[in-house]
Amino acid sequence: MVAYDEFGLFAENAAEYGIEWTGTPTVRRESVELPSGLRLSALVWGAGAPELVLIHGGAQNAHTWDTVALALGRPLVAVDLPGHGHSDHRPAHDYGPESMAGDVAVAMEALAPRAGAVVGMSLGGLTALCLAADHGHLVRRLGIVDVTPGTDHKKAEPIIAFVDGPQHFDSFEAILGRTIEHNPTRSEQSLRRGVLHNAHEMADGRWTWNYDPMRDWKAGGGAEITFDGLWERVSRIAAPTALWQGGAWSVIDDADVAEWMRRLPGTVHVVVDGAGHSIQGDRPLELVALIEDLLARPAAAPG
Repeated sequence: MVAYDEFGLFAENAAEYGIEWTGTPTVRRESVELPSGLRLSALVWGAGAPELVLIHGGAQNAHTWDTVALALGRPLVAVDLPGHGHSDHRPAHDYGPESMAGDVAVAMEALAPRAGAVVGMSLGGLTALCLAADHGHLVRRLGIVDVTPGTDHKKAEPIIAFVDGPQHFDSFEAILGRTIEHNPTRSEQSLRRGVLHNAHEMADGRWTWNYDPMRDWKAGGGAEITFDGLWERVSRIAAPTALWQGGAWSVIDDADVAEWMRRLPGTVHVVVDGAGHSIQGDRPLELVALIEDLLARPAAAPG
């Protein structure tokens, strides 16, 4: 057995990035019942009213934000998207950002109705933009980490190759080894934490991921999923918005950025040097500074 304490690894995060350690932070896990009867889980940081909501990417979970949350030192909520982390898997395996935004909205109403900003990465970023367009009263400021509706299979090929790989591994060392192979810019220590938060040992001793590996478009043998229809939602966003792009490698290109800026010209676009797609993992302290800049901007009027 590999020892795992969900709330026992924060000191490692702090030490790796030179964050002052003043003791174990106040963090609890909450669960919100959805209209479907399923439950959405989230980590609630701090004792005060949450100032921020963080939404992870596909095949990740709320702990991808641990270093960012520690460095921010603000009360916040980091959600587990449906089918990820501790949240229930959807029986139909439908994980489109439009429908997941509805579930996140329910969780926000329960846990963080007055949050000053929503920040989403990758699939969580697309979910966040749907949240801003369809539930604008909940999104006063919006941060998007390395994704646009122009992201497609070709641009995301390295990520898809990892997620579509083996679902079962003979040992913890095997699942960690594959993770290290596909994340050459990250430390082994950080990737070990990530695997512990994102996988579990089965009764037969093998390891598997916590997230739902199936998607509705896979199960039905249908065409590859696309996000082109989300561009119209970008045009409807009223909240002050930032688009943060990985400088080392990214799943968005110049044409995507140009289209985003055409539709939402007030967006602050920043390229983060040395970061790949997961800016929160590669350059968490730089992302913290960007989030603070976003929170300093005048918020959208409630509506």
